[in-house]
Amino acid sequence: MDNSFEIDVKKIRDDARAQMDKGPVTQSYEADRERLIEVLNQVVATEIVCYLRYSQHAIAASGIDRAQVAAEFTEHAQQELQHGLWAAERVSQLGGRPDFDPATLHERSHTEYVTTDETDLKRMLQENLIAERIVITTYQEMIRWIDESDPTTRRMLEKILAEEEEHADDLRDLLGL
Repeated sequence: MDNSFEIDVKKIRDDARAQMDKGPVTQSYEADRERLIEVLNQVVATEIVCYLRYSQHAIAASGIDRAQVAAEFTEHAQQELQHGLWAAERVSQLGGRPDFDPATLHERSHTEYVTTDETDLKRMLQENLIAERIVITTYQEMIRWIDESDPTTRRMLEKILAEEEEHADDLRDLLGL
């Protein structure tokens, strides 16, 4: 293995000056930027739908275990919203327009917005666990697809994935599985 490391700093400086309008997207950026922006806008939609579902379930929940389950749903909702904002910020960094259009959120989301009878906490937990499993699988696929072409986006998705796996574990525990 060649241990030498050489770069043309003058060329890098010249390119940085000539292409300032591209922000963080440099000539060495390898991802399909337009497709990645589309995929990240699906992440935005998915996370907003998850935020809305968790929030609705937290408010609608009733019954003997309501306090514990509603608290978990509220915590997850806040994290889902944060995930969506991270993805939207990355879209903007890549020169795209974050898509928060309520009219198309559902069709762009990987998960479904499922409401349940407010007395059926078990079903709420199950629906949210199903949604978490869906996003875990889709984020794993996105991470594999991105590979080394965009390390920043990959790391962001890996961070989101870790939190989604934690959510799934929390829900499984609450279900007693």
